[in-house]
Amino acid sequence: MPPHDALHAEGLTKRFGRRYALTDCSFAVPHGRVVGLVGPNGAGKSTLLHLACGLLEPTSGTLRVLGAPPAARLARVGFVAQDTPVYAGLSVAEHLRLGAKLNPSWDASLANRRVAQVGLDPAQKAGRLSGGQRAQLALTVAAAKRPDLLILDEPAAALDPLARQGFLRTLREFVAELGASAVLSSHLLGDIERVCDHVIVLSGGRVRMAGDVRDLVASSGGSLEDLVLGVLAS
Repeated sequence: MPPHDALHAEGLTKRFGRRYALTDCSFAVPHGRVVGLVGPNGAGKSTLLHLACGLLEPTSGTLRVLGAPPAARLARVGFVAQDTPVYAGLSVAEHLRLGAKLNPSWDASLANRRVAQVGLDPAQKAGRLSGGQRAQLALTVAAAKRPDLLILDEPAAALDPLARQGFLRTLREFVAELGASAVLSSHLLGDIERVCDHVIVLSGGRVRMAGDVRDLVASSGGSLEDLVLGVLAS
């Protein structure tokens, strides 16, 4: 595994017309972390994740993913977009076959094992799955390409508490099995506190706080939730 940061930004700025979605953002996330990306709606979280996936280009500044520009790392990044999109007309098994065709490093054993472990019927059409099952399928497809970085844009926000807990547990297990890093965007601070060991707080398109959760909590003397809410309120 190369000794590069999972993500490294210097003066990262993204403008849409006259509106700045991100302004002069700088941070470094060491490899091997599970990062919580936190902030209110409109803070710039999705923009940052889309930049990291190579779906957008910076207006100015730089963002490096695993030590290189995002476009050079597409094969090593697994992305689960908001609302965990899957193809409603394809079965679970067809999603896995499509993943195998599109990804040279596809791990069919991992995919099949995880589908069985979370109780998905390979013959079931994705459009007939529950929200939690669709989220598990999307995460399995992203992880079976054996990425070095998993990026998840509020994938569990619409799930009920039980399904959300199952999704987060699977995420932790994938990160451990793959030896990967992960970035999880969420507005649910309880989820972030449950699975993340690093946090980036965005507000108004700027980084308000970034660092390892343990160090930040130790220095503040309070909970992560209290710390984040205090930063956002300041």
